[in-house]
Amino acid sequence: MLYAILCYHDENAVCAWSREQDDAVMQRLAVVQERLAREGRLGPVARLMPTTAATTLRKDREPPLVIDGPFAETKEQLLGFYLVEVAGLEEALAIAKELGMANPGGSYELRPVANFFDAKAAGP
Repeated sequence: MLYAILCYHDENAVCAWSREQDDAVMQRLAVVQERLAREGRLGPVARLMPTTAATTLRKDREPPLVIDGPFAETKEQLLGFYLVEVAGLEEALAIAKELGMANPGGSYELRPVANFFDAKAAGP
């Protein structure tokens, strides 16, 4: 089963990390990522640009409204995600806990993926 592990954290705190702190977190995460890749369980992983680079399309009106920045004002922002192939929630939680030990603070939201289209696998 495919699970999305959504990475949330206080963007201001993460953006305040020094280059050395950020590199250290990314190196610790790479250990987990490399193992999952070797096991054939790791799908796409993405680190999102800061919310200052976001644009939101509000589609609940006509015409749709385009605004700068994220839609939700929250303490933690979605900073990235993992797609992992696992047997179920318990295995996804174990991976999230391992990632959490490598990356302090914030939270991970786990969601099963109902539909997935892999454009690369589909071909031209």
